Amino acid sequence: MTITYEWRGAFDNTDVNTLHAEGFEHPVLSDDWWTQVNGHSLGWVCARQEGELVGFLNVAWDGAVHAFLLDTLVSSRLRRNGVGRQLVALAAGEARAAGCEWLHVDFDGEELAGFYFGSCGFVPTKAGLIALV
Repeated sequence: MTITYEWRGAFDNTDVNTLHAEGFEHPVLSDDWWTQVNGHSLGWVCARQEGELVGFLNVAWDGAVHAFLLDTLVSSRLRRNGVGRQLVALAAGEARAAGCEWLHVDFDGEELAGFYFGSCGFVPTKAGLIALV
């Protein structure tokens, strides 16, 4: 079955909340993703298979040259099939087209290093983090 990808595509909050719960292993929430990304993001990528949302990626930015990947989500049944890589590739192209010079990502866990560094072309950098909660 073909998977289609769309930059700034329409989506239902319930679908993103369901993917997020699956991807980050928590109960399904009722977050208003549509308002959030429209108010704060450069854009987002939706992946669909036969109309079903099977992938999502939020691209935040500073309004200038830095873009940031957040919430890379792929349905568990389609992981390791290139869907995540395509989400990132489309996000990178659109961030570049918007004039961004840098695309940042952070992730928790070494199991994602192969994906971001190997499959998507990111390079390791030194970065800092303060836990606020």
